[in-house]
Amino acid sequence: RLWKTDDPALRRELRATFSEADAVRFRRPIALSVRGSLGSPLQLQLADDQGRAVTVASAVLLEAAVSQPLTEERLREQLGRLGGTPFRLGEFRSSLPPGLILPVRELNRVRREGVERLLALRARPPQWRLNAGPLLAAPPIAPEPGAPSPDLIAVIRLPEQLAPAWHAGARTIYCEFENPKRYRDAVGEFRALASDSAGASIWVAPPRIFLPGEEWILRQVESCAPDGFLARNYDHLRFFAGRRLRGDFSLNVANPWSAGHFLGRCGLERVTASYDLNLGQLEALLRRTPGSRIDITVHQHMPMFHMNHCVFCAFLSTGRDYRDCGRPCESHRVSLRDRVGADLPLKADAGCRNTVYNNRAQTGAEYLGRLKDAGAVHFRIEFVNEGPEEVARTLDRYRRLLAGEITGPELWKELRLLHQLGVTRGQMDG
Repeated sequence: RLWKTDDPALRRELRATFSEADAVRFRRPIALSVRGSLGSPLQLQLADDQGRAVTVASAVLLEAAVSQPLTEERLREQLGRLGGTPFRLGEFRSSLPPGLILPVRELNRVRREGVERLLALRARPPQWRLNAGPLLAAPPIAPEPGAPSPDLIAVIRLPEQLAPAWHAGARTIYCEFENPKRYRDAVGEFRALASDSAGASIWVAPPRIFLPGEEWILRQVESCAPDGFLARNYDHLRFFAGRRLRGDFSLNVANPWSAGHFLGRCGLERVTASYDLNLGQLEALLRRTPGSRIDITVHQHMPMFHMNHCVFCAFLSTGRDYRDCGRPCESHRVSLRDRVGADLPLKADAGCRNTVYNNRAQTGAEYLGRLKDAGAVHFRIEFVNEGPEEVARTLDRYRRLLAGEITGPELWKELRLLHQLGVTRGQMDG
C-alpha cells in the first residue's frame, strides 16, 4: 500500500479558498431589463432571485444612432460583464426600439451603479410586516359533560401502591410499571376494588420513549384491557387510535392551541399540562381551555433525566438486555447517590431505558386554591417508590386540602415536601 501524505496542487487550491479574502466564491443569477426611448434616459433594472430590485437611469439621453446601434446582443454583452461581482447574468430583456445609441462608458457606469445599489439593498436586514388579518384563534373545546367536582388522580409505579391509593379515596388510577405484563393483574385487582363504585377508572401508560420495532411492548400494554391509555408521544396516538386516551405531560401542552390540537384533532379526553408552566401560565391556560379537560400535576418526584444505559442489567445481572438479564428491575430497588449523598430513585421501562427521579417529592399544594378558582378540577398525585402507608397518608392529606380542612403550607410542611410547582422554583413563583 502507498499512502499519499501531501498534494501540493490540492494544498494550493485549498489555500486559495481562504487566503484571497476578496475572491468571489459563488455568483448568483440576476435578471436585467432595459427600456427607454429616443431623447430619454436608458432605464436599467437589476433583480435578484429573492425579489430585491433596483433601477438606475443613465445621465446621458438616448440618441439616434448613425452607426452601431444598441442591439439586444450588444446590450447583453456589455451589461452582462459582471466579473468580480457576486452576480452572473441570468434572464435578460430589452424593450429599446431599434436605432438608438448610448456611449459605452455610460452603459458601464449604469451597470456598476446598479450592482452597487443591489449589493447595498441585499445587505439590509429583512423588513417584517405584521399581517393585518385576525390572529390565529385556538379551537373551541367543550368541557366534560356534567359538572365534575375536584378529584385526585393517583399515579402509581408499584403494584402494591394500588390498594392503598384506592382506600385513600383515589377513584382514578394511572399506572406506570416497569413490566407491562403486570398491568393485567393490576386491572383485575382494580376491578375487584371498584365493583360497586360507578365512575372509577384505571389507565395504563406505555413507556414514554418508543423506538421502531417496539410495537410488541404496546401490544402487551393493550392486552390488559384497562379503561384507557395514557398517550405519551405521537406513536401512542397512532397505535391506540380509537381507544380512550388521555395525554401525559410529555405531549408538552403549554397553550390553548396545543391543548386544542390534542383534545379536538387527536380525540383525547384530557391532557396533562406541561411541567414547564408557572402558576400564572397555568391560570392563563385554564382561562382559555376548560379546566375539566386538563390534569394538573401538584405532587411529584420530578424526572431528572433518561438514559439508554440500564443500570439494573449492568450491575445486577450477567445479561445484556431484557432477553437474558432476568429482569432484576422487577425485584430490586436501585438508586443513584449524588455528590451530596442524596439517593435518587431509578426506574426502568420495558425497553431497558432508565429514568432518574428527584429523591424528594415536590408539591404545588399552596397554589391549589388558585388553580381551583381558575377552573382546574383534576389533580395528579404521583408516586415512585413510596410504601403503602406513605401513599395512603399523602392522598389523605391532599383529600383534606381539597375539602378545605388544612392549608397548603400545612401539607407541605407536614409531609416534608419541596414547596415547588413545576420544573424550577424561579419559574414557578406565580
